[in-house]
Amino acid sequence: MDMAAWEVRSERPWPSLHSSSAPPVSRWWSSLKAMTATEWLEMLLPCTRWICRYRSGDYLELDLTAGVTVGVMLVPQAMSYAKLAGLHPIYGLYSGFVPIFVYAVFGSSRQLAIGPVTLVSLLVSNVLGGIVDPSDELYTELAILLAFMVGVLECLLGLLRLGWLLRFISHSVISGFISSSAIIIALSQAKYFLGYDIVQSSRIFPLTESIIAGASDFSWSPFLMGSVILTLITLMKHLGKTKKNLRFLRSSGPLTAVVLGTAFVKSFHPSSISVVGEIPQGLPTFHIPREFQHLKSLISTAFLITGVAILESVGIAKALAAKNGYELDPNQELFGLGMANICGSFFSAYPATGSFSRSAVNNESGAQTGLSGIITGLTIGCALLFLTPWFRDIPQCALAAIVVSVGISLVDYEKAMFLWQVDKKDFLLWMLTCLATLFLGTEIGVLVGVFSSLAFVIHESANPCIAILGRLPGTTIYRNIDQYPEACLYRGIVVIRIEAPIYFANISYLKDRLREFELVISKNRKWEPQASRIHFVIIEMASVPYIDSSAVEALKDLHQEYKLHEVQIAISNPNQKVLMTLARSHLIELIGKSWFFVSVHDAVKACIQQAPNLMGTSPGGRRDATQTSQPDLVQKLWKQEDESAVEWEYLLPQEEET
Repeated sequence: MDMAAWEVRSERPWPSLHSSSAPPVSRWWSSLKAMTATEWLEMLLPCTRWICRYRSGDYLELDLTAGVTVGVMLVPQAMSYAKLAGLHPIYGLYSGFVPIFVYAVFGSSRQLAIGPVTLVSLLVSNVLGGIVDPSDELYTELAILLAFMVGVLECLLGLLRLGWLLRFISHSVISGFISSSAIIIALSQAKYFLGYDIVQSSRIFPLTESIIAGASDFSWSPFLMGSVILTLITLMKHLGKTKKNLRFLRSSGPLTAVVLGTAFVKSFHPSSISVVGEIPQGLPTFHIPREFQHLKSLISTAFLITGVAILESVGIAKALAAKNGYELDPNQELFGLGMANICGSFFSAYPATGSFSRSAVNNESGAQTGLSGIITGLTIGCALLFLTPWFRDIPQCALAAIVVSVGISLVDYEKAMFLWQVDKKDFLLWMLTCLATLFLGTEIGVLVGVFSSLAFVIHESANPCIAILGRLPGTTIYRNIDQYPEACLYRGIVVIRIEAPIYFANISYLKDRLREFELVISKNRKWEPQASRIHFVIIEMASVPYIDSSAVEALKDLHQEYKLHEVQIAISNPNQKVLMTLARSHLIELIGKSWFFVSVHDAVKACIQQAPNLMGTSPGGRRDATQTSQPDLVQKLWKQEDESAVEWEYLLPQEEET
């Protein structure tokens, strides 16, 4: 087949060597100016994307079913999570009301179900419990203020497009943090099972000691009821996951538990089982967040909750968007979550975010658009208006069983086993975060995990991979000799590939490694004795995205050191950004334009051609008489080359000789 027939000349106007690409702000501003009115509307109000394309015949029934299903699931969960946060159950329902409607307007995910969640509730309880007693009205005000602060942070991150910052936190850290937090969540609910109070703490030792110390006050009634309800929820969840025709059981488990528990209490009136008590009837009223003098003590928790919200909610939303075949903007998602929390704080809501379990149920129930979220909000509204009198006799142990069942499902031991088999480094991150959270508390635990994750990132960046390349037999392709042992090496020439950016953090390591090649390569068994030293070092830069000024200075020093040892540097295939940096720093002139090449093979051929200039004399300036009877090294090198492969392609235009 004639390959020339398939070649197409690029019409793209590539910028010249000395031109600079537009900064990100300019590119962003240009894209905004190019947007149409419809695109502006869809960016400001993402709900218009599905409203304008809504097909009621195909979507309405599915959205109604999903919305009601998630709403029925959310009512008991919201009250349970509010109790976990140290709040009255009504605030859980408030957090599952207004934020859902706001997110449906500003959020970009069509299946994400937001509202109160276990992990955020635990963080709220741990922080506010150290500031004020949960029975104090200030406790509730601070929880509402926390929702406002989280919303502002999420909006700022979304508007400034800074969501990428959290990419540096390993998924292993998040998994370890969630798993250990789930254990703390389950232990914190033990008081409703055991019938006596235990200390409020985010560490496992105080919780365990408190449970053991109060064992004399143990009560069988709440323990038996809570255990039966927990078993029922777990069984229904398992059947809903494994049996397609019983999928409805997964979402109806919490409601069934509450109904059965309430029916038992109303029928037998057991005095040893505590109940929720009176719950205000009606929708939340407008309420401006107060107590701003406590901002300083809440800011660290606001950042922590924001981070958890981004990693959980955006991760879930992206997975659901990919599964359902539409695009999702993470920054728009952050803005939608932020607006939901800000508006929710004006209607007595505490921080809300995306839920794993409810989002999965929403998707499995067939949710197609944000209308399913609106239906969920209407379901919560109906519960607030008409059903709160029925909530008075809900047993506390039933709500605790709902929280514990969710906590059990969050312990990701399978992830730990997977990491142990695949990557011990990630397993170490998982264990560090998990143990730190269990024994030192949630805030310190997540800090340990984040800093450990960043430390691994910095270590990898400061110690990048440097591969020695060899030519695959019969080709002009060069590959890592560790991966391809059959690759051919050239005597007196070493080809290396740097697989990372070259900047101040790793340049010392790279310089040390490059210096080592003079000693290490010469001892390699693939070279013959007469080629006992290196004369050419070819640096393949295709994998180097950028290079900074510190790296340029280091390369200049290395060039001078190599020059003293009669070693020539050649550069192969740098990208335009790197080439511009080298040009502005005059490193191209220092090394010489003739030592910049389009490909590694071109560089190798040029080195072989120039070999007599460097190898003709010894460092002392005289030929070694013992080698006169042996074949010339250049002749041996040329035996490996095809006679037709004499020409090579320079990367930079060469000046004509006069």
